Amino acid sequence: MSGLWGDGGPYQAWVGFLRRWAALEPVDPAVLPTLAEEQYDSDTWARLTEHLTSALSTRLVAWAEHLVRALNEARDDFSWGRELAQARTGLHAVRALAAHPGLPESLRTRLTELVDNQITEVQARLERNLDAEIRRGTDPRLVERRRRTLRDNALTATLTARPAQDAWAYDPAAPPRRRIVPGSG
Repeated sequence: MSGLWGDGGPYQAWVGFLRRWAALEPVDPAVLPTLAEEQYDSDTWARLTEHLTSALSTRLVAWAEHLVRALNEARDDFSWGRELAQARTGLHAVRALAAHPGLPESLRTRLTELVDNQITEVQARLERNLDAEIRRGTDPRLVERRRRTLRDNALTATLTARPAQDAWAYDPAAPPRRRIVPGSG
């Protein structure tokens, strides 16, 4: 009897992982099985690709919503830059799944391109938002400081840089963590 009937096999392992990953549950992508192109027919690959793109999209939307909230709550340029730098952690996780070595090369390439295009678009949208601030009458010096902060902490750095093992970095799309504020009793 095939393992396909007992546990759903590699396909079901990926689908279950993607559902949990999209829901921000703790999962380990290292345990995912390798999928070969000849393993499934085109309809099955289409369904799996839909699961992958849906999970990636869900995580990117959650990441973007949390980033916008964090940037809106930032009170100074340093805080704004910190939020941008820390936001890259979430992007590294999304890019890592898109480029997972267990996926066929052609699918990895397409998924990584999709994710990279979204990262580039978010960076461009933040730049456009700064342009809109000037049109709304915000002090141009303040906007230029923010623009410099945005460029110094570019989200697009994730397209070329390896993720750092930074104990202070966090995924802004992840569930909130308890923050300890010195002197708060």
